Amino acid sequence: MMDPAADAQVTTTARALDTERVSSEFLQRISRDFARAHLLLSQGREGEFEILAIAETTDPAAVFNVGVRLGHETRSILADGEAIARMIDEVYGEHAELLGTDILEVDDEQVIERLLAGVDRDLLSTQGKGPLVQFVDSMLFDALGRGASDVHVQPLCDRTLVRMRVDGVLHNVREIPSSLAKAIVSRIKVMGRMDIAERRIAQDGRATVTIGDRAVDMRISTFPTSYGERAVVRLLDNTRQLRDFESLGMPEKIWRRFLRCANSNKGIVLVTGPTGSGKTTTLYATLQQIASSELNLMTIEDPIEYELSTLGLTISQAQVNAKKGITFATGLRNILRQDPDVVLVGEIRDEETARMAIQSSLTGHLVFSTLHTNDATSSVHRLNDLGVEPYLLSSSLSAVLAQRLIRLTHKDCQGRGCDTCFGTGLFGRTGIFELMTVNEEIRGLIAHRGSLAEIRQAARNTGMTTLREQGQLLVDAGKTSAEEIARVVEADA
Repeated sequence: MMDPAADAQVTTTARALDTERVSSEFLQRISRDFARAHLLLSQGREGEFEILAIAETTDPAAVFNVGVRLGHETRSILADGEAIARMIDEVYGEHAELLGTDILEVDDEQVIERLLAGVDRDLLSTQGKGPLVQFVDSMLFDALGRGASDVHVQPLCDRTLVRMRVDGVLHNVREIPSSLAKAIVSRIKVMGRMDIAERRIAQDGRATVTIGDRAVDMRISTFPTSYGERAVVRLLDNTRQLRDFESLGMPEKIWRRFLRCANSNKGIVLVTGPTGSGKTTTLYATLQQIASSELNLMTIEDPIEYELSTLGLTISQAQVNAKKGITFATGLRNILRQDPDVVLVGEIRDEETARMAIQSSLTGHLVFSTLHTNDATSSVHRLNDLGVEPYLLSSSLSAVLAQRLIRLTHKDCQGRGCDTCFGTGLFGRTGIFELMTVNEEIRGLIAHRGSLAEIRQAARNTGMTTLREQGQLLVDAGKTSAEEIARVVEADA
């Protein structure tokens, strides 16, 4: 009897995976489920041998069985398991395979229940999962592979769109029959432990999926529309590394000034910008810089996007829970009873939170928070509008950092556009920043309700460069386009 391992010779020679190398014979004779379960895929013929890309976990017996099925010997090359799984999904055209005749009509509740079978949350696993579960897993796996922050399932009158937000921009990635929308959303709701029978009201849920050893948190929201429920899944990758200021794209002359303010023992430091501009990432990088065993650091967030204690940081994090009466304001009030030195309040969005944050910063606490304003100086009037008296704000405000995320020219296609960048010529992002540090002149203007123009000019006198100027530097360096700067910065102005 032949030894299955004998035919599974492996070379560690590096070779990029290529969809063009996959042999048609492999696709015809080896099922997608088998390839996915064992993480192996053809990379073409070389002489008498079929070259197979395999993962470290691939069973040699599975490689042997492929050779038997193909009728000739195989040779294997090691590759990343996630990359193999992603390519399997691509070359088999999984959306066409999974949306077969057996699940084209799924309005019946019992059919939906049957299709929701499969409890394994590992996106690499297909064992025991029905076709619908595999489809949703594939959709999420594809989104993570593309670096998407959100996945949208949006039913329309004649079809359902699957859209993904990559680098802050939504892209259409699939169209599926409207008859499947109900079942797909139901599967997503099951993952989030939500009520699949209730489709008339909006619901929120959360779940965790894995890709091997990698854990990804999901925040799920459903909303009833005229053509059925739509779902949005926010993906929060727990294994991503916290970034430092330089990797965020922050120039040294800015982060050094910002860090001086962040190392104070009192005052309030704000990071401003629209949703999705990277404010929380900047604040996490800041906490990582200032954390020490001598300080009691606490946060109240919505949601907690990264478990800081996993890095060995002595930081206690709490999450807003409106159903239990925990808001930013009540959370901050309770945190102040815990003898904190540094407090991070996820967002200042109402008068009560604004007043408490300012009062906390005046009583010996260093407070970090975020605001939704277009630039650094606008934060002054925004806090005034929320009911903070100018004399209190002038005494407490230490610095305001405004920021945006700008898409970069795609290096692999040199900006021409390709499938990876959705034809945009832009891929990956970096930050642009505008820092206002509060000196005596600016304090005086704040206290006496100076105009934004006066405050902005005083800030520029201290060395502040605007978001637009920072963006132009990237354009001049060939790192992005003028159109991208206009899209992100000029639109706000």
